[in-house]
Amino acid sequence: MNYQLLFPQIFLFLWAILIFVLDFFWKKGKQNLGYLALIGIIMTIFLVLDSPEGKLFGGMFLADSLSSFFNLIFLLTGFLTIASSIDFTKRLSAHQGEYFALLLLSMVGMMFLASAGELVTLYVALELTTISLYVLAAYLKNQSKSSEAGLKYLILGGVSSGILLYGISLIFGLTGTTFLKDIKMALITTFLTYREIGPALVLSIVFFIAGFGFKLALVPFHMWVPDVYEGAPTPITAFLSVASKAAGLVAFIRVFFESFLVFQVDWVLLVAVLAALAMIVGNIIALLQTNIKRMLAYSSIAQIGYILLGIVAATSRGLASVSFYIFVYLFANMGAFITAIAFSNTTGSDQIKDYAGLSRRSPALAAMMAVFMLSLVGIPPLAGFTGKYYLFSAAIEQGWIWLVVIAVLTSVISLYYYVGVVRQMYFRTSPAENRIAMPAPLTLALIISVIGVLIFGVYPNIFINFANQAALVFHF
Repeated sequence: MNYQLLFPQIFLFLWAILIFVLDFFWKKGKQNLGYLALIGIIMTIFLVLDSPEGKLFGGMFLADSLSSFFNLIFLLTGFLTIASSIDFTKRLSAHQGEYFALLLLSMVGMMFLASAGELVTLYVALELTTISLYVLAAYLKNQSKSSEAGLKYLILGGVSSGILLYGISLIFGLTGTTFLKDIKMALITTFLTYREIGPALVLSIVFFIAGFGFKLALVPFHMWVPDVYEGAPTPITAFLSVASKAAGLVAFIRVFFESFLVFQVDWVLLVAVLAALAMIVGNIIALLQTNIKRMLAYSSIAQIGYILLGIVAATSRGLASVSFYIFVYLFANMGAFITAIAFSNTTGSDQIKDYAGLSRRSPALAAMMAVFMLSLVGIPPLAGFTGKYYLFSAAIEQGWIWLVVIAVLTSVISLYYYVGVVRQMYFRTSPAENRIAMPAPLTLALIISVIGVLIFGVYPNIFINFANQAALVFHF
């Protein structure tokens, strides 16, 4: 067996253990552990890019273009999160090493999740991902909101895991296997014999959608999102908004496009309805928010609705558009949260009204925040517009006109609250005149984010080809 396929995951896991160990010996300068974590992520990215394709353990572990694509998303998100956390963690009297190491362990879980070719492997990887995040959400244990965020995330995450496990047990009972490819063949054989799918399969599909729906923050499984996003440390909120969603998305893609694609008529409409609800509910409630973390929380619910347009299309182009959009969404959403981190570190506020006059105090920061907000709306020539164009066109090709109409109308609604932040920065005045402090790691993270939004909007083919390769893993 070619164990080189596992090198990126093993290396990052050992690097996380190294940070745990060094944390015992470094009594001062613990923020250096953050820089060490960044080095580990960069080295892992090179390992991912150099990793061959193949499978291990009879297909339990799959190294292919889809896993490589999402591994890059997880690692880039982790890099930006840790870079934006280094100044933040200086305020923690202890436990800085655990903070960075837990982030790395969560990324390890996500990387195994992207390569899971079997349901038990997928579930264990999902738990490694989320258990680390439960701890990180409650990391500010002296603040009641952070403790509440961790507890809510833990309880509802446990519920979603139970629902997913029940779906796995049903599909195992029906097919006698947990390997995704074998499930597909067993279901096809059963369907050809009986010419119909039984209620147990329908119930299993529903449980899978509900279990993944919690991870993706789909309506009506979104109830944990606003409170967890508001209470968790802002860098962790940023990580949850992108990496956690990408992890749930790749798990959904693995299961539904490998095992259930032949029965797409039976689940695509349900996913389309959930996508429409996410776009409508997320955007309308985001209009009412005064806290920028809660506003971005509800907007992320709406964003997953847009992403599901490509899933509903259930074609190679649709899957490529999903992969590309989550990639460009990484830069815009992380950039918005990193700006919020910089602002909160200086002012201690997450209120949108306090962004008034930011263009005069920190013109560069305000300009970058405006770019991120407009990209999330989908204004050309930014990356958000290109991503939405591919999603909408993939859905239109398959006749989902009504869903695209909802997507366009709700995008217009989102313009109000995204541009509302820009309006505060440029057209409102404030007595505060303090400039926003911008440490070097935070500045680096912001520059990477804004470059990503601009470059992949103007030159999308740089990464579209990679997304197309990821989609070719499945046979449509």
